[in-house]
Amino acid sequence: MMSISLIIPTFNRKSLLKRAVESALKGQKIPAEIIIVDDGSTDGTEEMIRQHFPFANYLFQPNQGPAAARNRGIQEAQGEWIAFLDSDDEWMPGKLAAQLEFFMQNPEYLICQTEEIWIRNGRRVNPMKKHKKYGGWIFEKCLPLCIVSPSAVIMHRTLLEEVGLFDESLPACEDYDLWLRVACRYPVGLIEKPYVTKYGGHADQRSHEFPAMDRFRIQSLIKILASNSLSPEQEKSTKTVLEEKMRIYIQGAVKRGKIDEAKIFQSWAQENRIAI
Repeated sequence: MMSISLIIPTFNRKSLLKRAVESALKGQKIPAEIIIVDDGSTDGTEEMIRQHFPFANYLFQPNQGPAAARNRGIQEAQGEWIAFLDSDDEWMPGKLAAQLEFFMQNPEYLICQTEEIWIRNGRRVNPMKKHKKYGGWIFEKCLPLCIVSPSAVIMHRTLLEEVGLFDESLPACEDYDLWLRVACRYPVGLIEKPYVTKYGGHADQRSHEFPAMDRFRIQSLIKILASNSLSPEQEKSTKTVLEEKMRIYIQGAVKRGKIDEAKIFQSWAQENRIAI
């Protein structure tokens, strides 16, 4: 029997968090444990959890960002399998059952995600072509931007033991960074039915705080090139995407008058022999 630990990081999202936890309990197999990592909330999150979900493993830490919060949950988890749910998202009934069935039918897979529905500012929207999800060996598909959603993923804990945890030095795109490390080594399963509702448009999203997200993706691409974990084909594809991202980012920094920032990225390019 597969034991699943669900990790929910949160920061000042008391009402949204309640909706998220309820969705994980509604109409499906219950995870073996639910770990809620409160990353420094001051909005009464703890009181809400104690009142409505006393069975949850509630952990509090000073604010350190989503990577550190997820890592704290992973370190505390007892389950063989790890699932994630962002506090502003929802699971649909049947998600866990569908993923458990997928693993039974595809024992060679150690990670899979489901499709999702996007809601922006209260209205359903269709993801753009660049956000399309794929299954199998998807490393090259993961290079431009993140196409694996934490809220949709279940993964075996041995993957994290092999590739490492979320990079806490990244204030954003920490999930993109992890999925690159996973996808260059293992296939990623995909259930082509939406079992997650992903909400966007609210003011506290990381994309609002960090509008130029490619700077963090560039750091991740440089890091994985230096890891010696890529095949020659993967390395070639990574360099191609990195060169394009570097070029566009430097041009944008110059256009915005951020000359010092442009010089930093030009220096990175020279140090890593990236043609821009």
